Amino acid sequence: MKLENNKFVSLVYTLHEGGSDGKVIETVEETAPLGFVFGSGRLLPGFEANLEGLEEGSSFEFGLSAGEAYGEVREEMIVSLPRNIFEDEGVLNTQICYVGNTVPMMDSQGNRMNGVVTEIGDAFIRMDFNHPLAGTALHFSGRVTGVREATPEEIMGPSGCSSCGSRSSGCGGSCG
Repeated sequence: MKLENNKFVSLVYTLHEGGSDGKVIETVEETAPLGFVFGSGRLLPGFEANLEGLEEGSSFEFGLSAGEAYGEVREEMIVSLPRNIFEDEGVLNTQICYVGNTVPMMDSQGNRMNGVVTEIGDAFIRMDFNHPLAGTALHFSGRVTGVREATPEEIMGPSGCSSCGSRSSGCGGSCG
């Protein structure tokens, strides 16, 4: 059975930063394969495009440019926020606000987003709200471990939404 829309697919892979010799970002193994409904919009379009038509047992290896993956770093996603947002009674909350920490935040429309603290100043905290893999080319190598008809529930997705988030955390795993 070939990978096509509304098929439930299981696969294992290794994801490298840049090319096949780059740093390993993620490994998905046989004991816990990635499972998803093909064509549901939950994974990177370029990821699915490179898998389309493969069958169970097929191996794959391909790269995605930063633009095909999570996009280039967007300067407008790097912002300075008033330091007092991170203070309790005038004292900086250093358990939350420290360089390198990812802090869950909400924008003015109530949308959840994660920002990484990049700088702590006297009046402002600089945060980067780009996807953690923005600006990074990705290289995938792996194997399709299963393909079957998806159930109606799998096609509908979590809470009946067919275009919800991705496999894991705010980074969406590596595929989405």
